[in-house]
Amino acid sequence: MRTRAMDGISKPKQPLNLNVSLVTPLPKTPTEALSKPDWYNAMTTEFNALIKNKTWELVPRTADMHVICSMWLFRHKYRSDGTLERYKARLVCDGSTQQVGIDCGETFSPVVKPTTIRTVLTLALSQSWPIHQLDVTNAFLHGNLTETVYMYQPMGFRHRQYPDHVCLLKKSLYGLKQAPRAWYQRFTDFVLSIGFQQSKCDNSLFVYHHGSDMAYLLIYVDDIILTTSHDALRVRLIHQLAAEFDMKDLGPLSHFLGINVTRHKHTMFLSQQSYALDIIDRAGMSSCKSVATPVDTKSKLSATSSPLFDDPTLYRSLAGALQYLTFTRPDISYVVQQVCMHMHSPCVDHWNALKRIIRYIQGTTSFGLTLGPYTDLSLRAYTDADWAGCPDTRRSTSGYCAVVSRSSAEAEYRGVANVVAELCWIRNLLLELHRPLVKASVVYCDNISAVYLSGNPVQHQRTKHIELDIHFVRDLVQRGSVRILHIPSRYQIADIFTKGLPRVLFDDFRSSLSIRPPLASTAGV
Repeated sequence: MRTRAMDGISKPKQPLNLNVSLVTPLPKTPTEALSKPDWYNAMTTEFNALIKNKTWELVPRTADMHVICSMWLFRHKYRSDGTLERYKARLVCDGSTQQVGIDCGETFSPVVKPTTIRTVLTLALSQSWPIHQLDVTNAFLHGNLTETVYMYQPMGFRHRQYPDHVCLLKKSLYGLKQAPRAWYQRFTDFVLSIGFQQSKCDNSLFVYHHGSDMAYLLIYVDDIILTTSHDALRVRLIHQLAAEFDMKDLGPLSHFLGINVTRHKHTMFLSQQSYALDIIDRAGMSSCKSVATPVDTKSKLSATSSPLFDDPTLYRSLAGALQYLTFTRPDISYVVQQVCMHMHSPCVDHWNALKRIIRYIQGTTSFGLTLGPYTDLSLRAYTDADWAGCPDTRRSTSGYCAVVSRSSAEAEYRGVANVVAELCWIRNLLLELHRPLVKASVVYCDNISAVYLSGNPVQHQRTKHIELDIHFVRDLVQRGSVRILHIPSRYQIADIFTKGLPRVLFDDFRSSLSIRPPLASTAGV
């Protein structure tokens, strides 16, 4: 939307009344005059909410102002069962025209880690705590701006008396580069003021612990999960949050981050079935024949084994979508990592590998991740590395990273170091959640040399070049925090993350990861 600069109009001395009756309405057809359309009602609702929130004040425009544009976006809001809930209009800024140092500064905003979510849900299940999800209406509009940002008045809602004034933003709007950070900081400041402590392991986790009262709060942008030790505490905390933000309790956790949640007694089933079906539809493979495994047992994909694929944009779109599906489907993690390695220049072989993943998903769309309670709080980990498996770089693939190694022992030992670092992080997280581990964490590795390296300080010719930064494993072993044990390859669950497996092994390891169809009593829910 464009407006001309103001000439000769002074700023009003009194605050402007910006309700809808004083703004220029959108044109109406005779039909609209009888019954306002849903999109107009949605725009009016959004505009009134912005004014009530004191999102901006009108000021005369000057020649030196950097003014950004805004636009209206319309969408349908659906319930978790797919039915239409309401029509939604949102005023969005064009943040692409913002200039760092002028109208925006820091923009980074942390989001909760998937491991943190799974850990908190497991702890809540084990203690039979209620788990609720909270909804913040127009979350980003609650963020306070520290920068000076000017915006043209919204299209269709210009003030009748001051049509050429511009909006000096006081609160953040969707589309601003700093909007996520401003909202996160505002929310963080408030929950800290009511007694929560912010986790150092994950800045999007907040812990409330006062006497026998305990609560965990997770935030992922504007999706919030709250679990408390008893209902009275939950009601009190939600009341405090609702007094500060336009927030409501959506009830027991059932849908968040595009994930459907079904709680059955002491277990919880996480499913991305709708998301998986959407990926299949986007690939145009709704009627494809399914396969039993997502990848064959052949060697890894080469970067130059076949001609270039003719639609790299489609390839990148689907490969990126599959990454998010690994939240509840870690059984496809290995092959998704393989196809993502070639997003810069995909070949026909890479496209065929991606299509095989989708064919596998076609036959397992109902599969999801089952979380259950623990009877004895302890950590077990499995680590594996496929030494020099990459045909182009001779890099080794482990569960966490790809590195160049001089021997299989080194590759496995690096994999051990990576999983031990993750275990240390989880142990610290559990400590902050007031559920400390008293037993040593056990790591299973199928390479005997790597097991010896973790406990034997003696170096030899094949391992003396290994950097000191991964020898911290030995210190933890000596202190008794970690135990590294050998396990036969037949029982090495981590193999599913490093190579293609025969169907029997794949099915066995997939089941060990608690990836399965929903329970009969929850199927179809």
